[in-house]
Amino acid sequence: MSYTVFVPRDSSALSMGADKTAQTILAEAASRNLDVKVVRNGSRGMYWLEPLVEVVTSEGRVAYGPVLPGDVASLFDNNFLEGGAHALRLGLTEELSWLKKQERLTFARMGVVDPVSIDDYMSHDGFNGLKNALAMSGADIVKQVTDSGLRGRGGAAFPTGIKWKTVMECQSDQKYIVCNADEGDSGTYSDRMIMEGDPFVLIEGMTIAGVAVGATQGYIYLRSEYPHAMETLNQAIKNAYASNWLGRNIQGSGKTFDLEVRLGAGAYVCGEETSLLESLEGKRGLVRFKPPLPAIEGLFGKPTVVNNVISLATIPIVLDKGADYYKDYGMGRSRGTLPIQLAGNIKQCGLVEKAFGITLRELLYDFGGGSATGRPIRAVQVGGPLGAYLPESQFDTPLDYEKFTEIWAVLGHGGIVAFDDTVDMAKMARYAFEFCAIESCGKCTPCRIGSTRGVEVMDKIISGTDSTRNIELVRDLSDTMLNGSLCALGGMTPYPVLSAINHFPEDFGLVKKEQAA
Repeated sequence: MSYTVFVPRDSSALSMGADKTAQTILAEAASRNLDVKVVRNGSRGMYWLEPLVEVVTSEGRVAYGPVLPGDVASLFDNNFLEGGAHALRLGLTEELSWLKKQERLTFARMGVVDPVSIDDYMSHDGFNGLKNALAMSGADIVKQVTDSGLRGRGGAAFPTGIKWKTVMECQSDQKYIVCNADEGDSGTYSDRMIMEGDPFVLIEGMTIAGVAVGATQGYIYLRSEYPHAMETLNQAIKNAYASNWLGRNIQGSGKTFDLEVRLGAGAYVCGEETSLLESLEGKRGLVRFKPPLPAIEGLFGKPTVVNNVISLATIPIVLDKGADYYKDYGMGRSRGTLPIQLAGNIKQCGLVEKAFGITLRELLYDFGGGSATGRPIRAVQVGGPLGAYLPESQFDTPLDYEKFTEIWAVLGHGGIVAFDDTVDMAKMARYAFEFCAIESCGKCTPCRIGSTRGVEVMDKIISGTDSTRNIELVRDLSDTMLNGSLCALGGMTPYPVLSAINHFPEDFGLVKKEQAA
C-alpha cells in the first residue's frame, strides 16, 4: 500500500526545519519498507504549527504539527500514515477552526497542491478563468474585473478594472503587464506565500491581464530576499510554457503572452510603481513625476498594467466564478476578500483570508489568540511601516478601506503587527522616521531631509528635551512631508509618527487629555 504525505516547502516552514522533517519521514519509511511519497506543498498559513505535516487518509487529509525530526519515529509507531492518534495530531485539516472560519478565494489552493504541478493545479479549477478569458473580448474581461469591485491589494486600493481599461484603450505597438512582487512591508508575506505555494494562480492572472489589454509581455519584479519564490516561479513558468499556457498561440487561441522574473536589489522604494519601472529598465530606482501615469507611459514608455501579486492572483477566480460571485463578499466599496497577515507579538501568527468587514479585535483574539507574551495588546500597526498605530479603542473598526480612512489609517497590503503593553511608542515613531531616511530614494527634499530631521527631533523628545515644543516641530515637519513628498514613502511616514503621538501621548512626555481635564 502506498501513502502520500505533505510537507511544506514554504520558506517559513523551511526555517523551522521542514526539509529535515521531510528527509526523516522518507528515511523512516524506507527503514520500515513502507511506500511513502512526500509532496512538498505550500503552507496552510498556520505558522505557529510549522512544520505542518499532512497525510492522506480515507477520511481526508489529517494534520500533525509542529513535526520535528525527533517526532517522526513515534508518528510511525502510532500509525500516523492512516491518521493514528498522537500528541501532535490536530485532526482533519479542513475541519481545523483556523481554516474553517476563513473565506479562502485567492488562497483556495494554498497548502493543497504541489506548487509546480500543472496537473495538480488544473485538478483544483486551475486555468478555468483563463479558458473563459480566451473566449472573451478584452472589453468583456475588463468589464468582469470592474464589476467585481476588485481594488488594488498593494496598498493604494485603486480599482483594478479602471487601470486595465486605461491600458486597453491606449493605442500602442507594445504593452506590458508588470507584477509588483517587491513585498517589503513589515509583517507581510501573502505575496511570498502565493509565489511559493501557488505560483500558477499568479501566472494565470497575469496572462488574463495580457489577453484583456492586448499586452504580450509580462514581468514579475521580485524582491531579492525571496530566493525560494524565485526558484518556484521559474520552475512553474517553465512548466507553463511546456504545457502551452504561456508563449505563442496559447491553447490554440491565437493569443501570445510571454513571462519572466526579474530580481530587484533590495530597495524598499522600488515597491512604488514608478521606481519599480525605473529599476526594471535598468536604471536607479527613483520615483517618477506623475503624470504621465504608467497606464499610459509605463515600462519603456509603453502602456503598462502594474498590479500587486494578490491583485493579479485574484483575477482567475473572478473570471472563473464571475464578477457577482466575488462581489458578494465584503462590505461597502470594499468587495471580495483580503489576505490578512498576523505578525509581531501574537500567539498564532499566520495568513487569514476573510471578507472585508471583520474587525481587528476578531483577528487579534479569535484568530491570533492574543499576544504571545500573554500581556494586553496595546497597539497594532496595520499596513506596513507606513501604516498608523491603532490603540485598543479602535480594535472594533471593521477592515474596510473607507472605515480605515475615517480614523486616519490605511489597510495597505493587509499586514497587522501587534505590540503588547511594554512597547515604547516614542521609539516606534522614531523608527518610522529612521526607516524613511534609510529607504528614501533622495529625489524629493521633504522625504530626504524631513526624515533625517525627524530622527533628530525624536531623539530630543525621547531624551526629555522640551517635549511640547519639539512635538509641535514634528507635527509641522509631518505636514510638509505629507503634502510635499513625491511618493507614499515620504508622504505616509507621518501616519505612524502622528498616530503614535495622538494615541499614546504619555510615551512622549505629554499628559493624556483626560488627565489634563
